[in-house]
Formats: sequence, C-alpha cells, structure tokens
Amino acid sequence: MFHDLFTTPSKSRKLPKSIPVTLSTRIRLARNLREFPFPGRAETSQKRAVLTKCMDALSVVKGLSDSFSVEVDDLSELDRQILVEKHLISPELSQVEEGSGIVLSEDRNCCIMINEEDHLRIQVLRPGLDFGSVWKLADALDTGIESAISYAYDGELGFLTACPTNLGTGMRASVMMHLPGLVMSKNMDKVINAVNQLGIAVRGLFGEGSDANGSIFQISNQQTLGESETAIIERLDSTLKNIVRQENFAREKLLQDDGVRLMDKMSRAVGNLKTCYLMQSSEAMDCLSLVRLASDFGMLPEKYRNLADRMFIEVQPGHVQLSAGKPVEAGFRDSLRAELLRKEFLRAPQIDPSPAAG
Repeated sequence: MFHDLFTTPSKSRKLPKSIPVTLSTRIRLARNLREFPFPGRAETSQKRAVLTKCMDALSVVKGLSDSFSVEVDDLSELDRQILVEKHLISPELSQVEEGSGIVLSEDRNCCIMINEEDHLRIQVLRPGLDFGSVWKLADALDTGIESAISYAYDGELGFLTACPTNLGTGMRASVMMHLPGLVMSKNMDKVINAVNQLGIAVRGLFGEGSDANGSIFQISNQQTLGESETAIIERLDSTLKNIVRQENFAREKLLQDDGVRLMDKMSRAVGNLKTCYLMQSSEAMDCLSLVRLASDFGMLPEKYRNLADRMFIEVQPGHVQLSAGKPVEAGFRDSLRAELLRKEFLRAPQIDPSPAAG
C-alpha cells in the first residue's frame, strides 16, 4: 500500500533541530495547463488527459526522478488521511474520486497535487523557518515543469488560476507557528485582526476551517496579484518575525505574572502523557503543546521539543491506525494513542523550574 513508504525512514539528510515558535515552512504554487479547462469545469476525459500529461512531464523533472506517483482513486481512505495529516495533500484532494494524482519526492519534502482546484499544486515543505531554501526549490521545480508543459499565463494578470484569489504569482507562502503564549494571554484574536489588515491570513492546523489544536496556527499571504514572489515572502517574513517577538513577550509575561500556574500546567501535561490510558487527539495536542513550551523555556531537555513535533503528527487518527496496521474505531484509537504516548514519554523528567528563576 502507498502508506507503507511512511513506515520506512526517508533517505534525506538528517533533519535540522526544531526551534521555538516556528515548526515548518511551506510554499505552494498554483499552475494550470493552457490547453485544458480548469479541473472544476473539465470532463473526466479531460482531467485524465491532464493527469497523464503532468505525470509524464514530472517524471523527467530534476529532483523528481526517484519520486513516488499514484492516482488518488488508487489510495485507500487511510492512505489519504495520512497524507492530509502530514500536510502533503489538501483535505479537498483527499475527497476527489477520479482523474487526480500525487507525485511525492523521495525525501518527502515536495508533493505535487494534480487536478485539485488547479491542474498543478506544487508544494515544498521544510522544518523550521526557511523561506530561502524552500523558495529556491519550489522555483526550480516550477521552471523544470514549465519546460515540458505550457502554463496558462496572461501578460497582465500573471498565472491564471481557478480561484481569483490565487491569480498572479499563484503563490501561497506559509509557516506553521506554535503560539501558546498569545493563546493563553488571550491576545491571539488581536494578532489575527492586525495581520489580516496586512493581507496575512491565519488558519488552524489543517488550513481553512480547521481548529488550532495545540495552539498551532498556519500563517500565510493572502495577496498574490500585483506583487512579486520575493516581495510577498519579504513582507510575510517581516510579519512573522513580529509575531515571534509578540509570542516571546507573551510567554515571559505569563511566567512573570503567574509562573507557578504555568509551571503547574506544563508539569501536569508531562504527567498526563506519562500515565494516560485513554487520550483523544485534541487533548494530546494540548499536552504536547505544553511540553514544547517547557522545552522552549529550558525546563525540559531540547529533545522533548523534537519529540513533541513528531508526536503532533503521530497522534492524529490516521497515524494511530497506520501504527496499528489497520483501520481502528475511534474509541480504541484513544487507547492506542495513550499507549504510544506512555512509551514515548516514559523517561521524561519532571519540569525543572530553575531556568525561570534565572
């Protein structure tokens, strides 16, 4: 099965250490073929023609020669769920029944969706805050694909897309951020309102309409028309750096104003993860968020930040079933999730309050 490839380690270089606040960086480019209607208006035969043309073109693009390719309707429901949880495909693509496909690079840092809302959605993801290398790779892939496919492009409007909000560069640059300080200090709504005025969108863990479980937010540009890719990235990067400063200030203020209560929350989270026998994914996310926060404060070893980041994905329903090797009912998933967390946090130490005192 397609999800079997996720049970073996990637051959990519060793991942960088996780950092406070910023979990990952993503750039997504929307592109369409000039000679075909958009997927939402295409006949099944036209979608299949697009799928074949794109698959053939992608197979010879530098960086994708050893990639995995699959049609969406050949994937099980569990396969699709796992790919959504890894942020490799959109929830929308997971619901498509015919004429769509996925090309996933060997290092799993790049996933190209075929016949989602647009003919092509080119996505590059990396841990941490890394717009430079992410944009460089996305641009190189885009150039390679364009050498084999004629894009729908207008001299004034830029890249033509199914939704007008993607018109122009067709680019969405986004960062996944961990913002418990702003959430606990009840300042997150103010930040969202402020950045919305700057043309920046704030969404939940799995994008539009999803919840921000674990105080994790996806922050991205809204404007794609009238700005270059470089200008969009620079403007977003400046906004994100300001959010990081506000988050760090909120954390320090929480520690100063009510440090005992905050340390109690973090300590209880570690205790819950070490001893739980039933845990829903939302509760797990909240506990892992507090573990990550404790590591950022230096109250837990740094390796627990890395562990929290890995568990953010592995506690999701699809991944719990992947670990079990079969589909599992929701109630039993809570038991399996708890078993996984007990094992991973078995040797977790108590919270060390001394960094706060310093």
